[in-house]
Amino acid sequence: MRVKRAGLVAASVAAAALVAGVPAEAAAPEADVAYHGYASLWEGRLGIWLTPQNHGPVDVSEATVRLRYSAPLASEQKLPERCLRAGQRVVLCSTGEIKAGSWSEEIGLDMRLKGSPSEATVQIDTLWNGGASDRNVNNNRHKVLTLDTGDSYFF
Repeated sequence: MRVKRAGLVAASVAAAALVAGVPAEAAAPEADVAYHGYASLWEGRLGIWLTPQNHGPVDVSEATVRLRYSAPLASEQKLPERCLRAGQRVVLCSTGEIKAGSWSEEIGLDMRLKGSPSEATVQIDTLWNGGASDRNVNNNRHKVLTLDTGDSYFF
């Protein structure tokens, strides 16, 4: 019964926002999710280490970060438990809970690419924000160019 009520309340808030001429996203609680980290390319491997952050004002129970690679990924990969393949060049990872004003656990990926490109790009963004709105998407959307040098490129 509680779940039914919660769904009804959420639908009512969205409907009221539309009637008032306000986009439904504005009625949702706001959380400013950001990603910080670095990427490195070496010998056909593209590593990325990122840490999700929530500037608030509300907690995020869980979000989904999407990583899109410019080079095709090798067929067999060892992914962290909270990540999965979503296509030839896409990986999705759960951030876990991110309290307002704090950080979540680091997500580390060591992806094998098909072949050994001299450069590769990874695009990082939020696919799902736990139902919260995020008016500042500039700090959770990154495009990182890596060169096959083993150097770290920070974002």
